[in-house]
Amino acid sequence: MQDRRRQPVVDLALSERMFIPTAAQARTKALDRLRLGDVLFRYLTRSAGIGVLMLLSGVIVSLIIGALPAFGKFGLSFLASERWNPVTEIFGALPAIYGTIVTSLIAMLIAVPVGLMIAFFLTELCPQRLRRPIGIAIELLAGIPSIIYGIWGLFIFAPFLQATLQPLLIDTLGGMPIIGALFAGPPYGIGMLTAGLVLAIMVLPLISSITRDVFASVPVVLKEAAYGMGCTTWEIGRHVVLPYGRTGVIGAVMLALGRALGETMAVTFVIGNAHRISPSLLAPGTTISASIANEFTEAASDIYTSALIALGLILFVIAFVVLAAARYMLLRIERRMRVT
Repeated sequence: MQDRRRQPVVDLALSERMFIPTAAQARTKALDRLRLGDVLFRYLTRSAGIGVLMLLSGVIVSLIIGALPAFGKFGLSFLASERWNPVTEIFGALPAIYGTIVTSLIAMLIAVPVGLMIAFFLTELCPQRLRRPIGIAIELLAGIPSIIYGIWGLFIFAPFLQATLQPLLIDTLGGMPIIGALFAGPPYGIGMLTAGLVLAIMVLPLISSITRDVFASVPVVLKEAAYGMGCTTWEIGRHVVLPYGRTGVIGAVMLALGRALGETMAVTFVIGNAHRISPSLLAPGTTISASIANEFTEAASDIYTSALIALGLILFVIAFVVLAAARYMLLRIERRMRVT
């Protein structure tokens, strides 16, 4: 009788063991789910990285294949020739390369110091009630489409420069021995100087917004200690704020330079689109992006199309070299900071 009475108790214990999971089993299942999610996330992120590399490789391969006929016909002289004649199918990339580099340098020479001064003013000197409106204005400048800059530059900015700044530069600097060659010739209004100024206005919000965030991240303790030692605002900006955020500043400058090198529509409107090299900054010129945008729809022959694709490959190489140089500079700065 005792065995029969105890049997239901034993069966109930067995059923509890069979159907109710223990704490260890629940923990194991939770860990398995976490491992599965971690594995899936790892494979997703890896596939995203591989996809980017494949996309970049596809772009490079397509540019190389498209540029092979032009380089096969003209060789390395394609990089050093100034002739661009679609009728005789003789093409040279030197004027476009020259215009791209010159306009980008003009833009950087103007935008970098002005952008740094704007960022320092917003973080250190600007009254609190003006920081937000000025910051919003900078963001609005960054959001304006490039074609709007081009239209404004062609119909408003270029005539203004033709009537005011360019005649002044010709009268004051045009007669000087060495620098006068940069400002010789008639005031066209459009030209490489105008394109560089428009580019400077376009990349200025990018530099100022990024460097503003970099300067705002400087610890207040460092600045207060410098003020306590008797440093002026200029000395704090030069010896405290700028060295602390130099990595971010270099990154902002290189991003702006990359945009200036590849800008198309705004430059196309105001540069003049002339395939020639002139020492004067007031003369019309062209860039790689402007040449491709202007002539790609008109390319009737295969060699013409290949020459334009070769220009795209050259621009890609220039941008890659700039970004690689920026990365190398940042690595050197990081190593110096670790050593010190």
